[in-house]
Amino acid sequence: MISKWQWRLQQFGRKLWVRAALIAVFAVAAALLGLLGERLIPADLPTKIGADSVEGILNILASSMLAVTTFSLSIMVAAYSAATNSVTPRATQLLMQDPTTQNVLAVFIGSFLYSLVSIVALSAGAYGASGRLVLFVATLAVILLIVVTILRWIEHLTRLGRVGETTDRVEQSASRAIRGRAAEPFLGGHPLYDPAKDRPATALAIFPETTGYVQHIDMAGLSRLAERLTGRIFIAALPGSFVHAVQPLAYVESALDAEATAMLREAFVIDNARSFDQDPRFGLSVLAEIASRALSPALNDPGTAIDVIGRGVRLLTCWTACREAEAAEAPTYPRIWVPPLALGDLFDDIFGPIARDGAGLLEVQTRLQKAYRALAEIGGEAFAAEAKRHSRRAMAFAEAAMTLEADKALLRDLAL
Repeated sequence: MISKWQWRLQQFGRKLWVRAALIAVFAVAAALLGLLGERLIPADLPTKIGADSVEGILNILASSMLAVTTFSLSIMVAAYSAATNSVTPRATQLLMQDPTTQNVLAVFIGSFLYSLVSIVALSAGAYGASGRLVLFVATLAVILLIVVTILRWIEHLTRLGRVGETTDRVEQSASRAIRGRAAEPFLGGHPLYDPAKDRPATALAIFPETTGYVQHIDMAGLSRLAERLTGRIFIAALPGSFVHAVQPLAYVESALDAEATAMLREAFVIDNARSFDQDPRFGLSVLAEIASRALSPALNDPGTAIDVIGRGVRLLTCWTACREAEAAEAPTYPRIWVPPLALGDLFDDIFGPIARDGAGLLEVQTRLQKAYRALAEIGGEAFAAEAKRHSRRAMAFAEAAMTLEADKALLRDLAL
């Protein structure tokens, strides 16, 4: 479990302007590197290679990179708009964090700044013959980098913003969150299965000062606070929970002063939107939104909903490892108690909307019943109980929406 500052640094590194700024700094440094060439390179070497042509090359780079950057930004905005309209707005944050897109734009912006700074330095007479040689070699390296980047960008554009590509990204993010939680079902603490019994009645509730979604919990920070207080902390709001003035973040066994209360609140990162990182349910919910959007009359795309059902089975299969982890996990933070994720909530997040919105479509309902049967066979008794509950629910939706008796009979044979 990463600490709060590590999580903040991770989120900061995903911003587009951060990579662009770093590449720009390296580009400017490369442009000024030629100033060192005056002392290191023999004076007659530059004329033999023909480094005097570098100014013309830089002018071409400066004009072309500005146009390419502007075009790429427009393509990126169009992809975000397409994902918002055809997939779900919740998925656009993954597109905005796409490392390939960020690297491409950073290289284009950095190349433009490199050319611009180099032209200015040349016009000011900062480079001698040896400096021009260094600049010529650096420009050749920049051209090679641009060619490779453009080839990657062309290949990437064939998939950027497409429904299948965006759904893949959501599944990958959900899979990382599920596998991370399966490895640490209680975030490194003790299991809190029954708060009414396991939590002391005298425990003090700590409420947030802001309203929003819990994105991250700094378990290490909470553990240090619990050791300082020589008491136990009982988590009440997992990542993904919506908290407000009367929804506790946690319960503390010991009395807290103002400083300790502030430290506990700071361990919970609260923002206006949910995050994929520590919240397995969010990825499942976004996948369900994609399926529901596909089943709307405007799109009428049951194939995407069927694809999402398969992805849901794959993701919930990953969760079966959590049962083994619960038995084997030794608490990293022995003074913290954490409630588990409810398996029923995971089923509700991914299958509930699809069963409702695809109630009248035989192909969708058939795939749902087969998915429930597969999960019942894969996951043991807990999965079987949830699969049976959702099988009956989906069957009730189908009975109410379908008109052909033969379709209903087919589904009854498949239902658990």
